[in-house]
Amino acid sequence: MTVRQFERAPATLPLYLRAALPAIPVVGNLPGVRHVPGSVPDVTLVRAGVTTDLADLAAYATVCGFSIRDTLPVTYPHMAAFGLQMTLMTDTAFPFAPMGLVHLRNSITQHRPIAVTESYAVSVQATHLREHPKGRLIDIVSVARVGAETVWEETMTLFRRGGGGAAEAQRAPLDDVEAPAGTATWSLDAGLGRRYGAVSGDRNPIHLSRLSAKAFGFPRQIAHGMWTKARALAAIENRLPGAYTVDAEFRRPILLPAEVTFGHVVEGDRQLFGVTGHARGDKPAPTHLVGRVVPA
Repeated sequence: MTVRQFERAPATLPLYLRAALPAIPVVGNLPGVRHVPGSVPDVTLVRAGVTTDLADLAAYATVCGFSIRDTLPVTYPHMAAFGLQMTLMTDTAFPFAPMGLVHLRNSITQHRPIAVTESYAVSVQATHLREHPKGRLIDIVSVARVGAETVWEETMTLFRRGGGGAAEAQRAPLDDVEAPAGTATWSLDAGLGRRYGAVSGDRNPIHLSRLSAKAFGFPRQIAHGMWTKARALAAIENRLPGAYTVDAEFRRPILLPAEVTFGHVVEGDRQLFGVTGHARGDKPAPTHLVGRVVPA
């Protein structure tokens, strides 16, 4: 296993430019651009000494709906990991070109809250390349540690369409979970993706404008999945335990602007939540996200 150390967060704009190269005819097949199919890079990317900028945290909290506290929102360390995740995905040893990937599932375990004053290290690696009925899946695992203590872990499950056909060896974690009945309505404007992109560094063109989203096959820009997960958790942050795992599955993109409904229910020691659209004619309301919180 190779370990690559980073002193600062990688700049994401050059990474997005690099991510776009494999999609360009002819250029995409050149050495140094073409990704090697069927492999998982044997590398871990590490950034130590991560600290929290209070102005950046406040901007993130405003966009996602969190209150300002002396601990980080559970989704906030994803910001520290994101540049490393993009660096990993743009490496040609990664099996898929990143612009063709779909963030299908996301699981975060908070072993304890991270204080805004704490410094921590983040590591990122790829693992578990596997079959899916409509393509292939791969996990990107990110871990935050304070000293030797693991305080936070995230698994991003990415989906690549095509070349599949085999069923998953294990049942998806939220297969049997449906979105609870809605209790709140959110009106999402067309600029949401640009605002979240500014605070997160995730400036994927599919989120930024109608024109840039159309270039990748969407009728208009879509909300970030991690914004949707963060906004849902912000809505129930007063009911979250100190240590827990929150799983989310992104079932359908939210086309912006949009009006969606958030629902939440408590069942024993677990909490279920979901984000749905509105029914149109005889078509049922689409489910955009389902999630589950269980104590760790």
